[in-house]
Amino acid sequence: MNKKTLSKSAQDTIDQYLHFKVGPAECSIPYFNNKTVRARAALRSLTGKGSPVEILEEVQGIMVKNHVDTNTLTDESLKKVLTDSNIGIDCSAFAYYILNSESMELKKQTLNKSLHFPNAYGLFGKLICKLRPVTNCDVANFAHNVNSKIISLKEVRPSDTITMLGGPDVNDRNHILIIDKVDYQEGAANNAPTKISYVHSIAYPEDGVYGTGIKTGSITITDLNKNITEQSWSENQLLARAQKSQTELRRLNFLW
Repeated sequence: MNKKTLSKSAQDTIDQYLHFKVGPAECSIPYFNNKTVRARAALRSLTGKGSPVEILEEVQGIMVKNHVDTNTLTDESLKKVLTDSNIGIDCSAFAYYILNSESMELKKQTLNKSLHFPNAYGLFGKLICKLRPVTNCDVANFAHNVNSKIISLKEVRPSDTITMLGGPDVNDRNHILIIDKVDYQEGAANNAPTKISYVHSIAYPEDGVYGTGIKTGSITITDLNKNITEQSWSENQLLARAQKSQTELRRLNFLW
């Protein structure tokens, strides 16, 4: 089976969130819902926008403050510390850091050099967005035509995104998946994709308090001529969310 993946740098970024390590403990970074916590003025690590390094520094600070030896942490207690301290990552910031690593690898420049903020108002608003791109780049920004374009299923490749905007439920939030791997049919003349693997940050109701965070999944392509929401998804709840939203397969204009 032919296969394409994200750059090593982007894969390493995913790994740092998926397998976050402090001392002997390891867990995935929890999902952060800023709509619920409402902590916009705090540090990025406390607003769902922190890099792995910033999150690590915050956790280490908590350990020192509470006189806890990091070597005594377990996987479960580390996840509890993160969750109880409201430290996590939202889906758009997680996507930003992955795509920034990919941009650095492919284009040798940070993502904010090419990213536009069409919804920013006035000179000051645009300046703030440029100075704080991770904080101000949301799913709608990634899904805007100035930053990305809709592509067909036949064109899919690693670093493409699946964006979900809106939905009939007022509690639904916009969501984004990053495609990190694509399998292609071996020997086929058109090199048709057969499976898409993705990664995202999310909280499902069944996750409970301490089960949220970075998750991986896949979409098996059963018919290339049908929409992506008509394929076979490994996460049924996510598929249900996608089917009631404006779900699009998109590619950043400046990466390719």
